[in-house]
Amino acid sequence: MGKTTLSGMLIQTMCQMGKTPILAVDADANSNLNEVLGVEVEMTLGEVREQIERADVSKENPIPAGMSRSDYAEIMFQRCLNEDDDFDLLVMGRTQGKGCYCYVNGLLQSQMQKLLPNYKYMVVDNEAGMEHISRGILPKVDTIILVSDCSRRGVQAAGRIAELAKECCLNPETMGLIVNRAPGGKLNAGTLEEIERQGLTLLGVVPHDDQVYEYDCDGKPTVELPEDSPVRLALNEIIQKLNIK
Repeated sequence: MGKTTLSGMLIQTMCQMGKTPILAVDADANSNLNEVLGVEVEMTLGEVREQIERADVSKENPIPAGMSRSDYAEIMFQRCLNEDDDFDLLVMGRTQGKGCYCYVNGLLQSQMQKLLPNYKYMVVDNEAGMEHISRGILPKVDTIILVSDCSRRGVQAAGRIAELAKECCLNPETMGLIVNRAPGGKLNAGTLEEIERQGLTLLGVVPHDDQVYEYDCDGKPTVELPEDSPVRLALNEIIQKLNIK
């Protein structure tokens, strides 16, 4: 259970609390937030980009005669928005083969800025690491949730991301750490010491649960975990602490 599972269950809980409409954004090139949410994705921004890039060299140009590339792109970008009852999902996706992700990152940023005025909430599932923060992909941020396993190195990595967020002047109202896959839902003294040393606010601890692994193996959306699931109970408690307005 990692950041994507957390993002999906956060979205589900917010919907249950009536905190909608939500724009859910999968900003990880290795996208799978839709699987956690149980949503089929028709198209990603990365796929649109590749389709347009191939238009000049392909014998079967997908762009209709008389339509500009930019107009065609906008139409296709709209198809990337997957609509559900209480939330919509936008998936960045990836480029094909070799190459930089700068262009598709730029596409994601521009689409998020266009769509944001239509939603009260936006939940972004970032890739593991610091690239989206350093590139300025994210718009104004109210809450940053850092996710780590219960190792010292994981907590140290979360500390570096928190420091980068400060350097980039994101200035969230809330920034804290969730530690997951903790045996018995408990942290040992060494991990707690490292969290304090990094100056991180511990939002909560999510226990290891084999049921999450089984759901993943069976292809079941994680948001379908039973109400008494230890993971769900822990996350619900954490989300209540966030006091999302």
